[in-house]
This record gives sequence, structure tokens and C-alpha cells, in this order.
Amino acid sequence: MSETLQQLGLVPFFTQQLALLGVPESRLARVVSVQRSHSTVAGEAGRCTVELSLALQQSAAIDRPTVGDWVVLDATLSRIEQVLERKSLFKRMAAGREAQMQPIAANIDVLFLLSSCNEEFKESRLERYLALCLEAGAMPVIVLTKADLAEDAQGYVQRARRVRAGVPVEMVDARDPATLDGVRAWIDASTTAALVGSSGVGKSTLLNALAGSSVAATGGIREQDKKGRHTTTHRELHPLPGGGLLIDVPGMRELRVADVEQSLEEVFDDVEKLARHCQFQNCQHLAEPGCAVKQAIEENRLDARRLANYQKLCRENALATESLAQKHARERDFGKMVKAVKRLKSRE
Repeated sequence: MSETLQQLGLVPFFTQQLALLGVPESRLARVVSVQRSHSTVAGEAGRCTVELSLALQQSAAIDRPTVGDWVVLDATLSRIEQVLERKSLFKRMAAGREAQMQPIAANIDVLFLLSSCNEEFKESRLERYLALCLEAGAMPVIVLTKADLAEDAQGYVQRARRVRAGVPVEMVDARDPATLDGVRAWIDASTTAALVGSSGVGKSTLLNALAGSSVAATGGIREQDKKGRHTTTHRELHPLPGGGLLIDVPGMRELRVADVEQSLEEVFDDVEKLARHCQFQNCQHLAEPGCAVKQAIEENRLDARRLANYQKLCRENALATESLAQKHARERDFGKMVKAVKRLKSRE
């Protein structure tokens, strides 16, 4: 294995696939960034701009290359022929009416979930991020930024730790560079990490600090409404001087969930455990008699906000998953019709 590919995060999971395909490492590359009509990849020959094969151009969005993917190039190193099986995939339901999954970043080991120590901090948003992270197959780490501007930063740490037991929480103070050590500890030479969070929470600032140089533009949160300004306009894979790689994901105002039923059960395992003691198996935790979840809320053993967010995410997930299933059914029916027409023409 070449040193260049190792620095790009190549591990046995991908070299084994390459061996099975019988493809030399010289044709292996990692996607650094994706534009509309082309992608930038890095490999033994350095960085280059490449196109997609016709098959990939016609494939579903979720199957096309995204940042972090390992890909096989053609012999001229100018076109992506194949995307290797992913170790993990951070994705969301695409915005708008079109029912399809959109890949955000692939082969992530650690996902840093950023939130500010101010009015931007929302437990419900972190729960949404956690569900998507667990579904992706990555390790979640909550990172609290702007601690230097908060009167009670430790209060935010306590709130973050209550989102889900066992999820690590790191705090970053702009006045103290040593606070970055907690974040750095999660990244080793072969780690690919990604930063996700609302606009203005400090993703680009943290990226620049970890990279030791200004690799991303920075902005801030508007004081009048505490909403962020978009500074990162596209996703890009950045090598870190101490080893490892980091992806800065642009702030997304709409991060819809789909196909995350199992991860929702993990994030809200306290609600799930209580629900097992409800009088009725199909209890909706609204006004049913013998509801153990409602009783826990009345006795201050469960936050009513947490139940409300769980129910909201479950409804959103069910609706989006149903839309995806209907879309896939339509595509299958259309494919069958096309094949039937072709068979009919061949007989004629």
C-alpha cells in the first residue's frame, strides 16, 4: 500500500475489494469534492478532475460518488468507473418534493455534531443528528463551541450529556487552544471525521484550527436572531497535519430523516423502555389509560420535550420512508413496462 493512499485513509476494508476486482492501486482514488458535472479525486498521481461513467450518471443519487468515497478510475484516470462498497454513509432525505436519498459524506469514522453555547443550542436538533449518525454507522461526538462567550458553559455540557447517555461531549473555548486536544484525541492517522451543524456554529473555525491554516472561510451568528451565515458552500475532504482527514459539511437548514427507525429506537431508548410497560401494546402515549410514558413525564422522570420530538421524528421518518417505497415501486413498474415493450418489439 502506497504512503499517499494511506494518508488518504486507505484501510484493508477497501484494499480487499480492490484485490477482488483485480484492479491496481494506481487506479484507486478518493473523492475530495463533488461539483455538479465533475468530481475532484486524489490518488497516487495527485489531485485531478474527473467525470462520471455513463452508468454512474444514470444511477440514483445515493449510488453516485460523494465526498469520502473510494472509487476506481478508468485506465486514463479521467473517469470514475465504480464506487467501492462504503464503510459508512451519512445521508439525508433530499429537500423538496422529490422522494430520494441524498448522500452527504461517505466512509466517515467519527461525526462531530456541533452546537453553540447560546440560543442556537437545541436538544431536539442534536437528537436528529444522532439518529442520522447512528444510521450512517459512524461514531458520534458532540462538540460545543463558543464556550468563551457563554456565562454558564457547563450548563450546556450537562444538557448535551442528557441527550443520550454514553455519547462523548467535548467543549471548545476560543481563548484556550488546549481545549482542541479533546477533539484531536478522536482523530488518528487513518480516521476520517466530519463536522455537521447549523450555519454559524463554528465548523469552519474548528476546521481551520485543526488544520493549522485557513482552509475554510469563517463567519458568525447574527446577533439579532442567533441564526448562522453560510460560509462553507460545498463539502470537501481536508488532510490534517497530524494525520487523518476532516470533512466540513455546509450548514443545512433542512435535515430530513428517512429509514432511521432502528436508530431512533437507539437514540430514544429511554422512551422505548418505558413504552414496554404501557397497558396497551399499541399505545400512542397521548391520552390512553395505563400509559407508562405519560406517567414518567408526570413524575418528572422523562422530559415532555423529548417525547414530543421522538413522536415528531417517527412521523417524519414513516412519511419519508413510505414516499421512498412508493417511488421505488413506481420505478420497478416502469422498468417492467419498458422490458415488456422491448419484448413485444423483438417479437414483431
